[in-house]
Amino acid sequence: MNVLLVDDEPLELDQLEYLIQPMFPLWNLYKAADGSQAMAISQKVPLHLAFLDINLPGKSGLALGEELRAQHRDIELIIVTAYQDFHYAKQSIRLGVEDYLTKPLIESELVELLQKYQKSPALSAYTRVITDAMNIIHQKFAEKLNLADLASEVHINPTYLSRRFHEEVGVSFSEYLMQYRIQMSKKFLLGHPDWSISTVAERTGFNSQHYFSTIFRKVVGKTPKEYRDKGNVS
Repeated sequence: MNVLLVDDEPLELDQLEYLIQPMFPLWNLYKAADGSQAMAISQKVPLHLAFLDINLPGKSGLALGEELRAQHRDIELIIVTAYQDFHYAKQSIRLGVEDYLTKPLIESELVELLQKYQKSPALSAYTRVITDAMNIIHQKFAEKLNLADLASEVHINPTYLSRRFHEEVGVSFSEYLMQYRIQMSKKFLLGHPDWSISTVAERTGFNSQHYFSTIFRKVVGKTPKEYRDKGNVS
């Protein structure tokens, strides 16, 4: 299931990601800071669910929701807002918004909202072979894992697995593996402050600290140390 998170506050995005991922490790989370980034993702990936902050730079979250709904007819929308405004509520009802979350986010409210998705039909959007492949990635992401090994474990041809993976998940096997390794490294950086950067790199399948730091900065926009330090301050 592909899930879009849109908020212009990086800490809010990180919090949503941090709370959602443990409950739904098979979900692919895509983050955007504004409507243009969100629509760029929308054009590349089939989206099933979106968390939209109302107060975005440029177009509002509600306007963005209308554009997303036009591209993905069955997408479910959840509005995240610090506002308690009847006007917004009326617009949300017209748009068919599934639910509201208010800022600051309360973990128990988010968990309660997400529980209904644990039995959502969208969670079965992946075929059995892709679900099995993703589970193996989540179990063995710290190991040297390549497409041929993965295909062997799920008993299909590597070329077929590569095509099916991209068609169903929206990204290639290697992209998904990299995304998941970065996601786990973020958890390790904050959850294990006693681990060195080198240890985090090793525990998440990167063959060197330098390569890990280069990829992490490219994806996250901060070095691992900056991400850890900012997380500890917040």
